[in-house]
Amino acid sequence: MPKRTDIKTILVIGSGPIVIGQGCEFDYSGTQACRTLKAEGYRVVLVNSNPATIMTDPQFSDRTYIEPITPEAVRKIIINENSRAARGEPDSFRIDAILPTLGGQTALNTACALWDNGTLKEFEIAMIGANREVIHRAEDRQIFKEICEKIGLKLPKAKTVNTLKDAEEFLKEIGLPAIIRPAFTLGGTGGGIAYNLDEYRDIVSRGLAASMITQVQIDQSVIGWKEYELEVVRDRKDNCIIVCGIENIDAMGVHTGDSITVAPIQTLTDKEYQAMRDAALAVMRAVGVETGGSNVQFAVNPAPKDGKFEMVVVEMNPRVSRSSALASKATGFPIAKIAAKLAIGYTLDELKNDITGTTSACFEPAIDYVVTKMPRWTFEKFPEADETLTTQMKSVGEAMAIGRTFKESVQKVIRSMDVKRFGLGLDRNDKWLAAMRAVEREQLVLDVTPGAKPGTGTESPTGLRTADGSPIEWPIPLDKLARKLAVPSQGRLYYVRYAFKMGWTIEKIKGLSHIDPWFLDQIKQLVEFEDVLSSFRNLKDVPAETLFQAKQLGYSDAQLANLYLGKITPETILQVRTRRVELGIEPVYKLVDTCAAEFEAITPYYYSTYEKGAKHLVATAGAKQQAEWTGDDEVRLTDRKKVVILGGGPNRIGQGIEFDYCCVHAAFAAKELNFESVMINSNPETVSTDYDTSDLLFFEPLTLEDTLNVIERLNGQRMTNAGGKVHGVIVQFGGQTPLNLAKGLVAAGVPLIGTSLDSIDLAEDRKRFDALLERVGVSRPASGTALSLEEALVVAARIGYPVLVRPSYVLGGRGMEICSDEKALKHFVTNALGVSEFDDAPVLIDKFLGSAIEVDVDVVADFATTGSHRAEARALVSGLMEHIEHAGIHSGDSACSLPSYSLPKKVTERIKEIGRTLARELRVCGLMNIQCAVKDDEIYILEVNPRASRTVPFVSKTVHVPWPAIAAKVMMGRTLADLGAREVEPHGYFSVKESVFPFSKFPGVDVILGPEMRSTGEVMGIDTTFPIAFAKSQIAGGTKLPTSGGVFVSVRDDDKQAIIEPMRTLVNFGFTVYATGGTAELLTSAGIKTTTLQKIGTGARPNVIDLMSNGEVGLIINTPTKTGHLTDEGKIRATAVRLNTPLISTAAAAAATARAIAAMREKEWGVAALQDYRKMQEKAGAIIEPVVRSRVTAGV
Repeated sequence: MPKRTDIKTILVIGSGPIVIGQGCEFDYSGTQACRTLKAEGYRVVLVNSNPATIMTDPQFSDRTYIEPITPEAVRKIIINENSRAARGEPDSFRIDAILPTLGGQTALNTACALWDNGTLKEFEIAMIGANREVIHRAEDRQIFKEICEKIGLKLPKAKTVNTLKDAEEFLKEIGLPAIIRPAFTLGGTGGGIAYNLDEYRDIVSRGLAASMITQVQIDQSVIGWKEYELEVVRDRKDNCIIVCGIENIDAMGVHTGDSITVAPIQTLTDKEYQAMRDAALAVMRAVGVETGGSNVQFAVNPAPKDGKFEMVVVEMNPRVSRSSALASKATGFPIAKIAAKLAIGYTLDELKNDITGTTSACFEPAIDYVVTKMPRWTFEKFPEADETLTTQMKSVGEAMAIGRTFKESVQKVIRSMDVKRFGLGLDRNDKWLAAMRAVEREQLVLDVTPGAKPGTGTESPTGLRTADGSPIEWPIPLDKLARKLAVPSQGRLYYVRYAFKMGWTIEKIKGLSHIDPWFLDQIKQLVEFEDVLSSFRNLKDVPAETLFQAKQLGYSDAQLANLYLGKITPETILQVRTRRVELGIEPVYKLVDTCAAEFEAITPYYYSTYEKGAKHLVATAGAKQQAEWTGDDEVRLTDRKKVVILGGGPNRIGQGIEFDYCCVHAAFAAKELNFESVMINSNPETVSTDYDTSDLLFFEPLTLEDTLNVIERLNGQRMTNAGGKVHGVIVQFGGQTPLNLAKGLVAAGVPLIGTSLDSIDLAEDRKRFDALLERVGVSRPASGTALSLEEALVVAARIGYPVLVRPSYVLGGRGMEICSDEKALKHFVTNALGVSEFDDAPVLIDKFLGSAIEVDVDVVADFATTGSHRAEARALVSGLMEHIEHAGIHSGDSACSLPSYSLPKKVTERIKEIGRTLARELRVCGLMNIQCAVKDDEIYILEVNPRASRTVPFVSKTVHVPWPAIAAKVMMGRTLADLGAREVEPHGYFSVKESVFPFSKFPGVDVILGPEMRSTGEVMGIDTTFPIAFAKSQIAGGTKLPTSGGVFVSVRDDDKQAIIEPMRTLVNFGFTVYATGGTAELLTSAGIKTTTLQKIGTGARPNVIDLMSNGEVGLIINTPTKTGHLTDEGKIRATAVRLNTPLISTAAAAAATARAIAAMREKEWGVAALQDYRKMQEKAGAIIEPVVRSRVTAGV
């Protein structure tokens, strides 16, 4: 069928902020959709509240709304667009269709709500991609169950319920454990596994509250069954294809987003796979999905009683999902793009496969490699959290690796995680290796299979210690090992290895872990090969054949460095590399081609592997024979100069989509300047790893070894093609991960472009940087550095408590803490010393400035690019943001406003001047971020980072200038003068960035903010006034501010005066104020009518939790004095999270909230597109010249 001509304008709904269960994979799918629709000639209107996304760049849509993704806001957008069309405004058309299937569960639920409330019918808007009936059939658990049963497919015994009473009745039929799955939620939100009655009641209650239709499905337990997913695409002609089959290593009971997964499926027979394939296609047809992609999940009984194949359907998603992004990157098949084309009327047989350029999209992808995905958790940010993995997703990101075998692939994905592990074992965290070294050092004999012995914390059962005296826990106590295997957690795979090291059998490990024996055997083979590697004492003793086999099995140079050279540093890694290259053992690169090399691929998307006959040494009698490159390597090089961009790897708290945004713009900028752009990254969720973002894509771990391998191949060393040299590598856009590689890359002779390594070190080196600040006359808080606890105590005593402690060379405030006394300092410094990626990295200790206003400043400078024309070099302030929360809250967790909403102009101008001065002194070439504090109009520098910051996308969207693209061009040799760049500020409007937190996923974690970052994503509110912009940011982040009702206030003494005026404002608008003790007395004495409540600990009722539960209190203002979820305050905060009651935890945010509520009471808030705000800038003469605008890349 040809594309539809009855629609001209399509409203695309994005997914909003990055949250657990819904990450940047939807920026990837949404960007593909917008580009595809524009290329097909449609007018695209986009709504997404996340400014850190590529899809919200104005060139990807005709009208770009950064507004809350709620039915109310989207209805306003529809009315606004239709009104513009009715008025005949230029380039305006009414909205004809809405596409919700590429924006995750958020988009789907919003579109369904618009259908249900009559908005789509009222404005005659078609729902494309999947209609309301299809979504209902797939998402409503009861209807989906009936459909599957009707077509003869089994499901676990289950019932959908809408009340706790019905759930308790059904429990009598199935017993415990039971699985609870809410309808219309993402990432398993509100669900879980109940093992006792109290858990059951709690999870059911949470699930009913989380579900859009107040419905949960109760499943009889199939925990321990094997789990599989099939990515399916179907069109209107009933063409149906399986894009990819995915197998979960972790069995049922672990959310698929938290499971290590493998593609293609490894443990089904062909007959079993065909049965699953047929079932998936039958589900698609019965549900009625006919214009897009879906994900269907199955469970298979690993030990059926009659020996016959037993399979049940678990669920389906009638939309592009997290697994769709993984399947797209694993196969090269662009699911989101194809789904967008099917939504506008095309059929699969009319579409070509982009990878080959010749085959039809009807051809199912075939792959001749193994892909492994591993989730990335950040439990270190939530030490109180339960790390047990269940049906509610807890990971914040993921990495993917490609290898010729599972063994190679799994080792590569482990080193892609950026968690100080470089493979399954033999690295610095290996308990077994540490024990073997201790045994050798002490000349002991160790029994590795002792009798059961209770665990004693981290004490060694055998008394073994490392060289520095630390105890080594080896052998692992049997009770602990059994628990680690039986209870799913982030480190279980490493304990599988330890179990094999201690002589456990595959059968015993399977019985506890439910991991399929095939995967266990693969791990066992790696363990057995370690014995071969460990039999050699020195690297030079390892035969070439053995070293080659190690590389084929995925062992990294870092693992070999640790095994043979005793430690992992850039120097030892390069030593192993040198030896390996001497022996001719180097990787070859293979194409991801969707067809197992049956057809020629035209897209340059590569992964590395080791193959004989390619670059393998044949060693005889000690002679060294250098192998030649052969046709086994599939990289195709041109003679264009290349710029290599290092991505950020898996998403995590502190390093997320904002950095991928910068990397994508760097790739676009390189193309504009006629460089060949090369992307290296391991994150399957991102736009940067889309096959057409860069000219060359290498899906590889971001380690020194893997990065050097790619660069060496691009440089053409030991090759007949001497062209295509690497112009330089960008390490400053991907966050801390690529920055940590900088020293090793420079040591290997790799040219870095942009700010020099010395300047980066100058900003991190406290003594050098303090000297710089003193020279230019800029203040900073009293401070010092320490390499030990003893040194830290001396520094703190000198500068006085409270102090701020933070490790160096980290991102996201990792290990950072405010210490009010010596006891706290002793506790936190020990942790901080072990956090940095580098050995001997100092801990930084600053005098903490309480009640100071924090300011973020982003700067772009070209000081290193102008050669002899130093007069042209300059620095531009791209954005100055005033934080709403005061200093002490991590900048990534604090809301901020651009422009400043309260600071005097003389202060902001002085801050800007300091920013330009520091950029000049640091010789910055590219981006730089400054964090400073303002107290009593005095400016103090807190931190300077000569790299991209997480605020860059927000600034770019606010001022309508592609600053990361400009910075990238500067790094590649252009000047700011060449580009016509100049400083720009918003005129007539405010943008507010707000953070989004995952506390609802971690019951028991206290909801408090501090210097260590805890947010997973961000949203943006934009309006002509600050209060409404702030209100929009709250709504977009999921906080629905009340405009009436009750507010409970409990603040620490320091905040009592600051809370009076916000409370007066709320009382004037009819709110009832509740408070306890001293806060109530203060407010009453200030003339504010206040109802006094007794503290929870007194036992008096009703208390604040009763009022919250009854709906009488709809806003909590609590500035913490005591932490921990068992304190009175902690219970109040936990209840607020459970009930989704707005919770304000700082006095400054309370003031902004009161202003926002007042503004919403005074007038109805409206919506406007970024293009409208740009016109306001143009009228004010404050828009940047078009010459610096990033090239529009709408075509696909």
